[in-house]
Amino acid sequence: MALSKVNFNSMNITPSASKAIKFNSNNNGLETGDVGGNLVLISEQTASSSSTISFTSGIDSTYKEYIFKFINIHLSADNGNFSFQGSINSGSSYGVSATTTYFSATHGEAGASGTLGYTGASFDLANGTGFQRIMRDEGTAADENGGGELTIFNPSSTTFVKHFMARCSNNTSETQTREMDGFTAGYFNTTSAINAIQFKCDSGNIDSGTIKLYGVS
Repeated sequence: MALSKVNFNSMNITPSASKAIKFNSNNNGLETGDVGGNLVLISEQTASSSSTISFTSGIDSTYKEYIFKFINIHLSADNGNFSFQGSINSGSSYGVSATTTYFSATHGEAGASGTLGYTGASFDLANGTGFQRIMRDEGTAADENGGGELTIFNPSSTTFVKHFMARCSNNTSETQTREMDGFTAGYFNTTSAINAIQFKCDSGNIDSGTIKLYGVS
């Protein structure tokens, strides 16, 4: 009987981008499974000397994960802090109890002022209803701005609290301009659905910039 030859150079064994290779339950073979997802743009808003920017629609049970992306956020008041809060009544009020933590890494333009550490309790919420800061000490020079993203997990759940994480980058307004790499995490301490999110500064306005809302399919 003739032996069949396999041309390995003609075989495509690269998995699909939406699949992952893993061992099956018996550890005697491989199978594939879905990973990740696609970003679906839901809406976007552009600031123009805006005291607040609110997203009061599009946050529902359609997706289990929502991502806000911040692009060229420029503030009107020096040393400003860009922050957010949630709503359980479609934006009629913002002030859901949240517990959070924040830390940052910094580095100065001249090579000094390099730090990495916990910023302190003044930037955290302890089951508080205030707005959570996610960019801090931002400068207002013509070329200074901030960017980053905020992810909220399963905001429509009526069983669990709602976790979120943010990572943002901005120029500081100090004498020596520094890069600020800020990390925020926490949860809205409610089993009610979060269905609106508002962004604002603790002083002044959001002078310019764009915020985009995505769902992760």
